[in-house]
Amino acid sequence: MKPEFIFPDWPAPKNIKSATTTRAGGHSQTPFDSFNLASHVEDESSLVAQNRKTLIEELQLPSEPIWLEQVHSAIAVDASTKNRKADASYTNQKNTVCVVMTADCLPVLFCNKQGTQVAAAHAGWRGLANGILESTIKAMNSPANKLMAWMGPAIGPAVFEVGDEVRDAFINHLPQAEQAFTQTKQGHWLADLYELAKQRLAAQGVTAVYGGGECTYSDNVRFYSYRRDGKTGRMANLIWIE
Repeated sequence: MKPEFIFPDWPAPKNIKSATTTRAGGHSQTPFDSFNLASHVEDESSLVAQNRKTLIEELQLPSEPIWLEQVHSAIAVDASTKNRKADASYTNQKNTVCVVMTADCLPVLFCNKQGTQVAAAHAGWRGLANGILESTIKAMNSPANKLMAWMGPAIGPAVFEVGDEVRDAFINHLPQAEQAFTQTKQGHWLADLYELAKQRLAAQGVTAVYGGGECTYSDNVRFYSYRRDGKTGRMANLIWIE
């Protein structure tokens, strides 16, 4: 079986290339079956290496992706730096592949309309609340109205249950975040990561936002989900300038 990819449907310039992996078509065994691209989840390292090699070959990547050590922070780094402890990377260099790994958290890919800048951000609820999207936009140093964003597969609003502390973290920052939460019982809320991200992006002036609607938790054939399975693999969300 060959890997299956999701290719963002957005009006990015033709020289901007992007893709999201699914869990199909790799070498990893259960519970990481089969196209796990993360080296930190206790999968066999040789199989992860095979999967990463397959990724490069199948997408004809121009270079090895810049794999980050993701820590749910608001840190965005230049992809050329040696510091990989971050939750977003950005570049204006051709053939440098920015990537974030996810398994419920929201991946957000960015580019500018001129096709000279790209970025990839890992935005779980902690990253979103801490300001990872704002940090990424600031680091790109481009007018917000010249940026566009694509939101990849994440845990959907029908199943992502959180407590009061998560809701409060967002509402204290943006009162309209209240619209992204639906109460299920006392102290329990369903959260819409896609809506929360759109609000954060809009507050920064980024209104050209695409994607959304895929639920990692609800589709165990196509997607890894940490909340559903616990021990599991990770998808990769990649963007580069050709």
